[in-house]
Amino acid sequence: MSGHSKWATTKHKKAVIDAKRGKLFAKLIKNIEVAARMGGVDIEGNPTLYDAIQKAKKQSVPNKNIDSAVKRGGGLEAGGADYETIMYEGYGPNGVAVLIECLTDNRNRAASDVRVAMTRNGGNMADPGSVSYLFNRKGVVIVPKGELTEDDVLGAVLDAGAEEVNDLGESFEVLSEATDMVAVRTALQDAGIDYDSAEANFVPTMQVELDEDGAKKIFKLIDALEDSDDVQNVFANFDVSDEVMEKVDA
Repeated sequence: MSGHSKWATTKHKKAVIDAKRGKLFAKLIKNIEVAARMGGVDIEGNPTLYDAIQKAKKQSVPNKNIDSAVKRGGGLEAGGADYETIMYEGYGPNGVAVLIECLTDNRNRAASDVRVAMTRNGGNMADPGSVSYLFNRKGVVIVPKGELTEDDVLGAVLDAGAEEVNDLGESFEVLSEATDMVAVRTALQDAGIDYDSAEANFVPTMQVELDEDGAKKIFKLIDALEDSDDVQNVFANFDVSDEVMEKVDA
């Protein structure tokens, strides 16, 4: 898991300082709007909204944008769209399994964007269910390392249902059942440990080890998919070693 998670967390740090900042903000705001619509605007009673807001704040989304998104989602302000979640499945280069999670108000546009990105970057669409069985829905909490050790994090979350803690270099990844994620996140807060994000993600059960060429191809495909405003998350079952990662970055 480490290669993909490490790449994803590094990539999002870069997104904040490059040209994709606006796109990232839009996706985080959309997340907040949907969470407020699904579970109401009360943050205390809606942990999904709490985590969506927390993630947006960590990425420096302005408070006024966050507040507006909550109000639109809760029907307190005009302009909210009726988003639906759609999952697409496919295979990328080197047989990497890809799950594409869309949050869209236009199903046809989303399907077209995903198909074009896949076919232009060495991917193929697959039938529903033919890829998703390679993933499990898990709670994923990312904790910035700072002065913390793996034991510090493990000690805080073990009784809350955490299954494992992975070292991603600059941060730790805490995995749990999706239903235990809020308990894990709360346990970290109770222990005074800061976290970057807490969300239910699709985690691969097996991985494809990639060399430099394979890594470049899958990164190019994921970038093309994430370039669509309708694509909210891309999950893939690749692993990239630190050595290969350094070559790709160079």
